[in-house]
Amino acid sequence: MDKKPPVLSRRLSGIDAAFLYLERKEIPLNIAAVALFDGPIPFREFVANIESKLDLIPRYRQVATPPPFGLGYPTWEYDPDFDIRRHILRVKLKAPGGEAELEALAGRLLSQTLDRGKPLWEIHVVQGLQEGRGALIVRIHHALADGVAGAAMLNIMLDPTPENSHPIRKPRARNPAAPRPEPTLTEQISGAIQSALENAVAAEAGLLSMADGLLSDQGKSALQELTTLLPELLLPPERFPFNKPCSGDRMFCWAEADFQEVREIRAALGGKVNDVILSVVVRAIARYIRLHGEKTAGRFLRVVCPVNLRGGENGESLGNRITFLPVVLPLDVRNPVKMLHAVASRMEIMKSVHAAELVAIAASFLGTAPAPMQELFWRGIPLVPLPLPLLNIICTNVPGSATPLYTVGRRLVASYPHVPTGYELGLGVAVQSYDGKLFFGLTADAHVAPDVGRLRDYIRECFQELVKASRPKKARRASAEQAEPALV
Repeated sequence: MDKKPPVLSRRLSGIDAAFLYLERKEIPLNIAAVALFDGPIPFREFVANIESKLDLIPRYRQVATPPPFGLGYPTWEYDPDFDIRRHILRVKLKAPGGEAELEALAGRLLSQTLDRGKPLWEIHVVQGLQEGRGALIVRIHHALADGVAGAAMLNIMLDPTPENSHPIRKPRARNPAAPRPEPTLTEQISGAIQSALENAVAAEAGLLSMADGLLSDQGKSALQELTTLLPELLLPPERFPFNKPCSGDRMFCWAEADFQEVREIRAALGGKVNDVILSVVVRAIARYIRLHGEKTAGRFLRVVCPVNLRGGENGESLGNRITFLPVVLPLDVRNPVKMLHAVASRMEIMKSVHAAELVAIAASFLGTAPAPMQELFWRGIPLVPLPLPLLNIICTNVPGSATPLYTVGRRLVASYPHVPTGYELGLGVAVQSYDGKLFFGLTADAHVAPDVGRLRDYIRECFQELVKASRPKKARRASAEQAEPALV
């Protein structure tokens, strides 16, 4: 299968640039993954493999460069001093080289910002794992890619068969790319005006599309259903134990589930994959809150879920093509089936009233402002203390490859995704499907939620409870007699 480079734009979008402006030392804004393989990864061969694919990933050789007159967004420019050895590094895991040591290493690396003077990515090849395994810890700045684009880049880096996963040619020597001339003041002003017009057109198109949707029979019905949620939507936001100012020191742990069991849950109980995931996560968080001595009766969790805006020709584009779907979910529903139905109904209502599109429209309107004003806005957010958090947690689900992937002959057996935490969001949950499994990555600020491992345990428990509830009683008995736990 021939691989093609992703669709690229020289200029960062407004939301791409926002991730640069929002980042602080204690808030690294990188997406990441801990990838486990069935064998140790030979370092030199892996470096040669990635180097042979750099033409397919141009961003890996480009630096985010501020505009000379400060009138527009930064642009991606080739790094004349690019050296792949500054981006792919070796690290030896502490003895005994088990899961706990790998999680601790991942937490330390996820606490670090990337060097803005280089292309914004880094891969650590982890050696010294138990059971003869290998691992990669991959970090990419959020300005370069969102979760979907990051998964697409991973698919370029890896290969569909073990035979094709070795470098098929020696990487050719590359002359440093000639620097492109800096844009003139006139070009900067023209580009800024063009960007503002593009955002204005996008906002207008979004409003028209949203109006059409809301005026349809389905839209009118959704608005009526929304009124039933108004009492909980209008409640003031709440602060939970994990909604405190973050230190930047991160912890990372993970769990996994059998994707076939997710399909069985959907077939038996209804809902979508996202609904199943959210219902498990919210019930687990409710237990975590009660663990900290707080009640959950009558309380609601404000969750934000990133939504992919790609489609058609933009399906392979890099950068950030996302909006956010906010949803308020009850914390006092202990029955797993009732929680799934509560999540599914609320998600459907919020989708039908185009809540995610409204967020995208607001972002487009912000994009009509001059770039320097946008930069001041994003940089100023951390400086404005809020009496209560606007949201409590981010939960993202990114589809991965349905078939096995390889690098230098080693098979990828697990890929645990990372979503950044920061400000007063001390917990984040990222989920990725791959090769018949569902992988949960839990990120926590070490000073806000040092016992994130307990949340991981609760996710395992809540998933198994939902699996059990979705099966007829006879099937439950047969399953209890034989099987190993599906969530590990």
